[in-house]
Amino acid sequence: MTVQTTVSPREGKSTREVVIEAATRLIHLQGYQKTSIDDVLSASGVGKGNFYHYFKSKEDLGYAILDRVVEAFLERALEPCFHDREGARLAQIRCFLGRVRDAQHERNCVGGCVFGNLAAELSDVHEGFRARLAGLFSRWRARLMQALEEAQRRGEVTDACRPAAVAHFLVASLEGAILLTKLTKDIASMDRCVEEMNSYLSMYETRS
Repeated sequence: MTVQTTVSPREGKSTREVVIEAATRLIHLQGYQKTSIDDVLSASGVGKGNFYHYFKSKEDLGYAILDRVVEAFLERALEPCFHDREGARLAQIRCFLGRVRDAQHERNCVGGCVFGNLAAELSDVHEGFRARLAGLFSRWRARLMQALEEAQRRGEVTDACRPAAVAHFLVASLEGAILLTKLTKDIASMDRCVEEMNSYLSMYETRS
């Protein structure tokens, strides 16, 4: 599969946006440390002077990318499934699992999870990125835990459900599923893992 990494700055986007988009694509595919500023300049078509007008360093760019990707993930993947305050919480969690699965289908097993990729690459060598990524996973886990706590209060799940532990398990399982799918290039791996996570949730679901 050929992946287009060059971004044209002539699409009504600001120079900063063009740089971030180009760098995000590069880092997603080849990692942060293997992506140079020259790579980003070449892919974005932006000059070095313009780059340094918006970003002090490659690290500054990396933080901007992470902030943007985190917000996009929360706004487009996580929160839409939970927008209905009266909705059944387990159905909303399953909605989210489905969205993650569908995203892997759309990418045809290429790239994996940008958060997981960066965590594996940088957690031991860059404290700034490690702390930001840890914060993301905490927010993700907290959102699922909140849904499970609400489900328990409503009687949608049994008292045997431990919201914090189940939320932690779901996040870890999703990351593992995405990594395995990237490694094997077999989207069925993702489908099977999401199916098992749904079965796991059913263990706690109350029966009317």
